[in-house]
Amino acid sequence: MKTYKQIISYKRLRNETAWKLLATDNAPITLALLTTHLLDKERLLPSSILHERLNRELEQLRVHGEDLPQTAQNYISTWLKSGFLERSYEPQAKEEMYELSAATVQAIRFIQGLTEKRTVATESRLSLVIQQLGALAEQTEPDPESRIKNLLKEQQRIDAEIAAIREGKFEVLADERALERARELVALSDELANDFSQVRTRFQELNRQLRESIVENEGSRGDVLQSVFEGVDIISESEEGRTFRAFWRLLTDPEQSMELEVALEQILSRDFSEKLERRERRFLLQLTRILLERGEHVHEVLQHFARGLKQFVQSREYQEQRRINKLLKLAQRNALEIKNDINLFKEVGYTLTLSSSKVASLSQWALHDPSLDEVDSDIQQADGAEISLESIGELVAQSEIDFRKLKQNICHLLEQHQQISIAQVLDNYPAEQGLGSIIGYMSLGSRHGVISEEQKEIVEWSGMDSQSRKATIPCIYFMSERSHEFG
Repeated sequence: MKTYKQIISYKRLRNETAWKLLATDNAPITLALLTTHLLDKERLLPSSILHERLNRELEQLRVHGEDLPQTAQNYISTWLKSGFLERSYEPQAKEEMYELSAATVQAIRFIQGLTEKRTVATESRLSLVIQQLGALAEQTEPDPESRIKNLLKEQQRIDAEIAAIREGKFEVLADERALERARELVALSDELANDFSQVRTRFQELNRQLRESIVENEGSRGDVLQSVFEGVDIISESEEGRTFRAFWRLLTDPEQSMELEVALEQILSRDFSEKLERRERRFLLQLTRILLERGEHVHEVLQHFARGLKQFVQSREYQEQRRINKLLKLAQRNALEIKNDINLFKEVGYTLTLSSSKVASLSQWALHDPSLDEVDSDIQQADGAEISLESIGELVAQSEIDFRKLKQNICHLLEQHQQISIAQVLDNYPAEQGLGSIIGYMSLGSRHGVISEEQKEIVEWSGMDSQSRKATIPCIYFMSERSHEFG
């Protein structure tokens, strides 16, 4: 029964975040607050700034008679639990960041669509549909003769139009129709820009599903696990990943970007563009930057998930997760087996110590004296740690080292010297990957160099914290007569 299937589908959708947001008692206030602070301007706000702005906004709303008894912190906590907000920790950020979830953006756009005045069945929308249908029919045409025939017809039309223009017979699109088309393009571009949050959410779901698949697969190597071991980027090669990569290539194509910039400049220089709203003009001016920034963020998320999944497998962390998963399932089975034999009040022979916190009044506190924690400021210079060749294999397997760059450095120096050591290479080419570069050179030396276990040398590099570090390694020499081995 078709109606019943729709009822089941709508009941399922009723549990979705967007529907829940629209159904809340304070939906108008919640939507207005989230739109004002996390959609209209900044899309990503630090925790302290969001709390400060929201507290100030709540005070003003209470003056106008709105019943808002909770604090900004309580409202934000509720929105997080309900899925209206998302919390993340950005690189280099000092505190957590907040942004709208994809479902919240979807709910806001739905409400905004109800308030916007739009003329239905406009000429511009019909024209856009006709153009896209024609392009789809042409691009899916398998017959070469039909394609050639269509191209010749298009060529004749273009030649006729060129001839008419040379004779001064052409029409400039009326301002009303141009304005109508511009607003349709603004609406379409706005939807496209807001799609990025949904794309990122899909990647998050895919990443979680892949990890669950690896953990729950009882075999030594499932399909997903096997692919990761073989070096396949599962997330990028998924349907969602391929779709986004195609979009990202088009967006970052220099020729396409230039065409977009030129077209936007030309449109905004026309007289009809003055009739656009200020928000619409500002959006068109920033369209390229908006698409690139949001697309780049999704691209970084995609790369982060891919590296994380690879590390999850290579570090054997999935095996520990499998062990925990098995223990949980075993505990559940045991609980089901004894549920009819043990009641809530039966002694189990185990005492659980109740934890508690120590409570003291403020008058019992004593101020801390920093002088008590003073230590000798003299720092002894320690000898460099020694790195052995035996530990290199495992370190290489767990690292992402740019071996091609290291080989280029060695080959370049061997063109000038008969032999060089790792320390000499580092004197000319500092370790860009820190300890990873040292490990990479030692790995190459173990395969293509001459090792002197009796002799030692000290190598130096700088870490991500810009602190200089040293280590003692066996003397490894690269010879010019073996430079061909580096490819």
